[in-house]
Amino acid sequence: QAHAKVWHLYNDHFRPTQGGKVSIALSSHWIKPQRMTEKNIKECQKSLDFVLGWFAKPIFIDGDYPESMRSNLSSLLPEFSEVEKKYIKGTADFFALSFGATLSFQLLDSHMKFQQLESISLRQLLYWISSEYNNPPIFIVENSWFVSGSTKRDDAKYVYYLKKFITETLKAIRYDGVNVFGYTVWSLLDGFEWHRGYSIRRGLFYVDFQSHDKKLMPKSSVLFYQKLIEKNGFPPLPENQPIEGIFPCGFAWGIVDNYIQVDTTPAQFLDSNVYVWDVQQTKKLIKVDGVFASKRKRHCVDFAAIRLQISLLQEMHVTHFHFSLKWSLILPLGNLSLINHTLVHYYQCFASELLRVNITPVVALWQPMAENQELPVSLAKYGAWENAETVQAFVEYAKFCFTSLGDHVKFWITMNEPSVKNLTYTAGHNLLKAHAKAWHLYDKEFRRSQKGKISIALQADWVEPACPFSRNDQEVADRILEFDIGWLAEPIFGNGDYPQVMRAWLHRRNSVDLYNFHLPHFSEDEKKLIQGSFDFFALSHYTTTLVGWEKEDAVKYDHYLEVQMINDITWLHSPSRAPVVPWGLRKLLKWVKSKYGDVPIYVMANGVDDDQNMVHDKLRVYYIQNYINEALKAYTLDNVNLQGYFVYSFNDKTAPKYGLYSYAANRYEPKPSMKHYREIIDNNGFPGPETPELLCPEEIASCPECHFFRTRKSLLAFISFIFVAFIVTILFITYYSKRAERRYK
Repeated sequence: QAHAKVWHLYNDHFRPTQGGKVSIALSSHWIKPQRMTEKNIKECQKSLDFVLGWFAKPIFIDGDYPESMRSNLSSLLPEFSEVEKKYIKGTADFFALSFGATLSFQLLDSHMKFQQLESISLRQLLYWISSEYNNPPIFIVENSWFVSGSTKRDDAKYVYYLKKFITETLKAIRYDGVNVFGYTVWSLLDGFEWHRGYSIRRGLFYVDFQSHDKKLMPKSSVLFYQKLIEKNGFPPLPENQPIEGIFPCGFAWGIVDNYIQVDTTPAQFLDSNVYVWDVQQTKKLIKVDGVFASKRKRHCVDFAAIRLQISLLQEMHVTHFHFSLKWSLILPLGNLSLINHTLVHYYQCFASELLRVNITPVVALWQPMAENQELPVSLAKYGAWENAETVQAFVEYAKFCFTSLGDHVKFWITMNEPSVKNLTYTAGHNLLKAHAKAWHLYDKEFRRSQKGKISIALQADWVEPACPFSRNDQEVADRILEFDIGWLAEPIFGNGDYPQVMRAWLHRRNSVDLYNFHLPHFSEDEKKLIQGSFDFFALSHYTTTLVGWEKEDAVKYDHYLEVQMINDITWLHSPSRAPVVPWGLRKLLKWVKSKYGDVPIYVMANGVDDDQNMVHDKLRVYYIQNYINEALKAYTLDNVNLQGYFVYSFNDKTAPKYGLYSYAANRYEPKPSMKHYREIIDNNGFPGPETPELLCPEEIASCPECHFFRTRKSLLAFISFIFVAFIVTILFITYYSKRAERRYK
């Protein structure tokens, strides 16, 4: 009633001359049902009625309280007379909304939630207000979140909450037709925040409460909000717009399967036993004892599992297929004393069948997995990569693989995605030496005859400073990139030693803390061995991470590297909460080029999980489309020497939720993402009307058997000469024999 009287006072006596507006500011939360049942939905409506509708319905609808309040509170709720209802109804020129951490959520009585779930979805609240109160003009008079009281000026968490709320407001206006005409951030400067006191901060300007003069200093959020106001929102950035164009001739379009489906069950044709069919009684085959048929050699066609996988790959139109060998199964004892010849033959058959259909096998010698890191048990038991003997064991294993599979495999990966998160510095040191020795082994003993190429594949997710205006955050991002990628990349692709950033940081940590992190040193000979041991730069990329230096969330803070992991809640996320950030791939490719020069680059794995129960994997379609387009920008606009791109992963059987083929009841079904990827492959990118036509020479079909002839040209020339001489001799003998016969006649 007090509000209504003030509104009428202004309306009758001041509005004609002042031309202003008057309303009441109401605070609200948003609530969503625990389960999508009719009862829970009604409880959510009741919650909003009790918090917001209590004041909003009398003013914006009919002058009376919500019916849910009347039925639940009965006599406790006062009655309005008809005159009062008419007097209160319509006493607002706009809907003033407060949506913040304290009033809307933290001070909300738990009984007002009616056992439902709170949510910070401002967009849904705005749509509800618009629908419930006849689409009133809405002015957001207070909105923001909070950061820790210890956070100073780089308030990244606050920035991303602000970005989320303003983005949701914009979506409500653009997509939902909500009439929002103003937005206000809370607050200008840090202050006393209700029951939380000084333990949190919500200001755009930092205040040092311990200082005498309480000087104001602008935070990163000030710069963010200032830029936002200048642009009046989030206009599309030119660098984020898709481009048209195509990749070069011979570009490698691939798919990844960590480990191919291996089924070495012998075919019925290899069984030398003789059977008779018991037609009269059991209707089954009965083996005849003591009678055997002649045995025959194994053939690749005996493996039915290979034919199925090859047919699926052909359907996809890929040119390359990337998979890893299982060291622990090929050499179970870790040495050549016991060899699984059946499995080796299976791999030989798989590779040769790929070549037969013009698909290039890309084979990794080792990929770490959870159990024993996929090492032979004897090696895993005695220290794994901590033990220097594993280095020589890997070299022997690599030599065996080059010898056994080299006629079919021309594209080798020594180690695929060694996880730096789980590596000690000693293990990483030995791993680098093992890679380099395997590379030199191939280079000296196999390259000339097999004519292949070999390198290491590193996992390389992009790291972005949480506050783009902060020099400290940029330093943190640079440091993490060196620890995550440079640790293994710099010795191989750079100067032969670990990044200087790593050595300096560990020296500093060891001197000020109780840590004793020892980064080993390479001898000069080892540096020469490791430096340059590559033919290309292979990387796996999945997502982008935001990092900052201000400690905000202890759970996501790395004390060792002094880095705070930040989440941009406006980013698109997969079901496993992996951020989908296509532009991160382009930044990564540019970073690799700037660090290591014009090295040939292959994106060996790039993929995202999606809801396995959904028929249409729309997220993966979006992911593939946009990540490949960013790769095209890197190739076209940034002159990155990009040679190939591989999607992760082949099917859901070997990589659940990541596959381009679903798998159920022993059947593979292509998903929409597979068909979309196939279309991109067929177009070699994203050609437009003005894209010049690229005439690529037709590739000659690969022939694994031809290796025998290519490597014995001199012998073949000699045999050919003897054959021709023999034919000519026969012709001469025949000719002169006939002449002699005619002469005697």
